[in-house]
Amino acid sequence: MPNTISETHELASPAAAPSTKRRLASQHVREARDRLTSTSGTRPVFDYELLRQFAQNRISASPVILLLVVTIGALSGLWTGALACAVWTAGALVIHLVVIRACRQFLEEPPSTTNLRPWRMRFILLDLFFGMAWTFILINPIGMDDQAATFMLFVMLLVVAISSMLASSLPIAVFALTLPVTIAIALDFAVKRTLHDYILAIMALTAEGYFSLLAYRLYSTTLATLEARAEKDALIGELEQSKSVSDEARRRAETANIAKSRFLAQMSHELRTPLNAILGFSEVMKSEIFGPHGVPLYKDYAADIHSSGVHLLNLINEILDLSRIEAGRYELNEEAVSLNRMVEDCHHLLKLRATNRGITIHEMFELDLPRLWGDERAIRQICLNLLSNAIKFTPQGGEIWLKVGWTASGGQYMSVKDTGPGIPEEEIPIVLASFGQGSNSIKSAEQGAGLGLPIAKNLIDLHGGTFTLKSKLRIGTEVIVTFPPERVMSALAPISENAPPIQPQPQMSASSSSADDSTSRAKRALFGAGG
Repeated sequence: MPNTISETHELASPAAAPSTKRRLASQHVREARDRLTSTSGTRPVFDYELLRQFAQNRISASPVILLLVVTIGALSGLWTGALACAVWTAGALVIHLVVIRACRQFLEEPPSTTNLRPWRMRFILLDLFFGMAWTFILINPIGMDDQAATFMLFVMLLVVAISSMLASSLPIAVFALTLPVTIAIALDFAVKRTLHDYILAIMALTAEGYFSLLAYRLYSTTLATLEARAEKDALIGELEQSKSVSDEARRRAETANIAKSRFLAQMSHELRTPLNAILGFSEVMKSEIFGPHGVPLYKDYAADIHSSGVHLLNLINEILDLSRIEAGRYELNEEAVSLNRMVEDCHHLLKLRATNRGITIHEMFELDLPRLWGDERAIRQICLNLLSNAIKFTPQGGEIWLKVGWTASGGQYMSVKDTGPGIPEEEIPIVLASFGQGSNSIKSAEQGAGLGLPIAKNLIDLHGGTFTLKSKLRIGTEVIVTFPPERVMSALAPISENAPPIQPQPQMSASSSSADDSTSRAKRALFGAGG
């Protein structure tokens, strides 16, 4: 059967995953094989479903057919006589009972052992016999009077309509049952050679065409329903398989993450112990505490060893911080802090580095900002990472702007803007990923580990804030971090004078920084009077 538009697009798309292409290709091969092995042009499973619906429809409508046969047989006795009526009624009932018995036998057989071709031919032949039986009761060899024409046409339409609905899942059976009746009625009208009879013959043929088209529409609808159900079942199966694969991958990832955490915890101790000795002895050698070196070049070597050790120690600390954040084990030690003061302190720490490179740093702080409820170490690390990145990538003679102020929603923000080379738009997700470095960073002589921005972003996320990076090539880069209004101390309600004294509360963790009622009461008691 033809594929959907989405599947065709997936095959044609060059970006489609190889697994998707293989799945669709195997589906096409399976459908082609089913069409070759099918006896009706559809998939074998559809053939069985269509025959099963045919059998169920005939069994469920059996009382209606019995009543119709008895009623028509009794009414036709007015023209054919009681004996002919009884004989026809008995014969039609026998054929109908044989059809019902065949349908029950078909439904009792297991689907896996059922040979569909013989059953299809058996149903078609039985319906053909049933249609011929209706022909004998409606056509009198000697001819009918004119008053019976309306009755004969009405019975023909009734038989054709009921048969079209009951046998719609097997269109050939519809034609086998209705065509003999329709052709016989049309010929019986046509041989009388009157205009009235010609019109009735045309009406009979037209009715046959209409109900045949209706039966085909019902068959198409049934087949489309089966196809949709098969696609749904296949999709459910694929989703369940994908879910099991995903669960297994998640379990392996969790196991690997635990192993990574244990490895980092162990290695942090194993690395820091000798690294502290390297830093200490290199500091002693660089400072020449026990006397000058015999060769002056050794002093420079000791300084290089010390700076390399400091760089390695900072890298280890960044990796450990990022690991704790990703594992959800980074705890915020929250207190009331001044964003202006911390940004200014970070500026003073890095001012010498910027001055050596001829970079000018401008401070644009809004005065009298209230304090924030946050982790001072984390906020300081955010500022240091952003400012050191700006100094690193700003060329000599460039400028950096440090801004601190209010946000439109009542929170506070910090902005670091430089006049560096900028970051291409397609590389922004890369530099925000762990260990990600853009093309400008790779070309720079002062490369890092690619952890500064990811750590800053994760730390501001822990505070419930936002991290925004804007950059344009050959213009510069601006990073804006915002803190939500609920972390501004002036936004807290003042404590009532008659309120009971508040017991000292422990420092908050990252998982309960804003939701814990007791901590909120402590903040109002300590800083509600003005922050």
